[in-house]
Amino acid sequence: MAYGEHKYKVSVQWTGNRGSGTSAYRDYGRDHVIAAGNKPELPGSSDAAFLGDAKRWNPEDLLVASASACHQLWYLHLCADAGIVVTAYRDNAEGTMLDDPEQGRFSQIVLRPHVVIRAGGDAELAAHLHHVAHEKCYIANSVNFPILCEPVIETDGH
Repeated sequence: MAYGEHKYKVSVQWTGNRGSGTSAYRDYGRDHVIAAGNKPELPGSSDAAFLGDAKRWNPEDLLVASASACHQLWYLHLCADAGIVVTAYRDNAEGTMLDDPEQGRFSQIVLRPHVVIRAGGDAELAAHLHHVAHEKCYIANSVNFPILCEPVIETDGH
């Protein structure tokens, strides 16, 4: 693993000009396209509550997804190192944002990973590794609100 400074370049291009730019709050679309290198583009918008397109990714979705994916990747790494074979992982994460006219902000994200490990695996250690993953998660270490984790560990029939 490479240590040191890593940079991430992302392009966000607004595509919501309906002909009159931002002449008024309701006169422009919130649509945009998120791109990074040769990766598939993500269609973005604002949350529907803020006149966005509910069918497109919004910054709040992406923040919750980032926290969930970072935790998952660390968790899988730690399980592999510990000899715990994970056969399935799904997280139904939920973020809570407070809409305040002075300063809106996230108050928390709750991760709810449902993990299946191979029969005979150490379920107690598998549960503990969620705490370690949280301590190592770059996203969790970068935000100013709590990210909670409520894991469920099951064993498969193999």
